[in-house]
Amino acid sequence: MQSLLMITSILGAENCAAVLANQLGFSVEIVANRKEGLARLRRHEYTIVVVDDAVAESDPEGAELLWKHAGLAVPLQINFAISGTARLVREVRAVLSRREQEQALAMRAAAVAVESDLRDTVTGLILHSQLALSEPSLSPELSAKLKTVAELAGSLKQRLGYGAGLQVN
Repeated sequence: MQSLLMITSILGAENCAAVLANQLGFSVEIVANRKEGLARLRRHEYTIVVVDDAVAESDPEGAELLWKHAGLAVPLQINFAISGTARLVREVRAVLSRREQEQALAMRAAAVAVESDLRDTVTGLILHSQLALSEPSLSPELSAKLKTVAELAGSLKQRLGYGAGLQVN
């Protein structure tokens, strides 16, 4: 289950937490200050850490420590004194949406990088196998093994959808 840590000492934080839990389906924990927040961050992983502006402004170094210890949690700083619960819910949803988009982009970039590495490796295997097969003093046993390597690399290239290219002799 996704969880949210709210660091604020504002009155009514419990009501805000109940609304967040209800509308977002998160478990919500409230702590009143940086010290308690750091203790919770050491013990649990959170999806989002929401810090009240009042806490962050009164202790900038402490706020920086909170962000450093947030781990994979998305940090969100908001002014509880002027923001209603509806705005906080919108902000949390926006942060989650951005996080999902960033994760999708990162996964696509990683897939492209792996695909490029595979393409280069498979092409290298085929090319070097073909070069080795063209050696005049190649024994029949080694030639058969190199043909097998080249065929396997060619088959892998086709299965990975790299299309035509180097052919096995």
